[in-house]
Amino acid sequence: MIVIEDLMVKLGSFTLQVDYLEVRDKEYFVVMGPSGVGKTVFLRTLIGFIKPLKGKIIVNGRDITNEPPENRGFALVPQDYALWPHMTVYENIAYGLKARGLDSQVIREKVEWIARILEITDILDRYPNQISGGQQQRVALARALVVEPQLVLLDEPLANLDPRLRFKARSFLRELHMKLGFTAIHVTHNIVEALYLGDRIAYMEEGVIKHISTPIEFIKSPWSKPYLDEIEPILGMLSDIQ
Repeated sequence: MIVIEDLMVKLGSFTLQVDYLEVRDKEYFVVMGPSGVGKTVFLRTLIGFIKPLKGKIIVNGRDITNEPPENRGFALVPQDYALWPHMTVYENIAYGLKARGLDSQVIREKVEWIARILEITDILDRYPNQISGGQQQRVALARALVVEPQLVLLDEPLANLDPRLRFKARSFLRELHMKLGFTAIHVTHNIVEALYLGDRIAYMEEGVIKHISTPIEFIKSPWSKPYLDEIEPILGMLSDIQ
């Protein structure tokens, strides 16, 4: 379980304040809100790129607030995927395993395992500029998941995909989570994405989490009103998957 207590970050005139938040084991937790409200700042603080003024980040009872990123056991999937252009897909996925000093045979077995799950075994010898945006996303997910992190942080991972690929990627992410059961915090400004993927949704405005609920409860809350036109066409789909 991930517990965030009394967390405060200040960047210029912007303040992020999270009084208390729990993310349960194997939960797909979505932080949703308009652009510029602090969602990415929140992720970057969790992974250790930004130091909070105060507060605690606790993972399974261990306070990691002051630990460097490499000691937290988290993995980040950034919006631009951040793949190494000079490395093959295989080398990109294997990077974190090599950094941990694993045996080359163990690395190969783990890379091939995650590549089969994400259906990218046929592109392991290619370079990032030789594959599609959807494939790049899967490679970024493979690189994050292969190290079996305690928490996967996803920063607007579908934002760079066209609408057709975004629909497919949403379904794929949901199926992948059901199959592997990893714990995730996924940030997005897209209400459809949040409702489709989230076990629970936290709605953020101006650096503060205003509401936390299941997708169905969120639809019934006042915070859904600005999004009613987007929500109405997917109500039937949501009732099927919740």
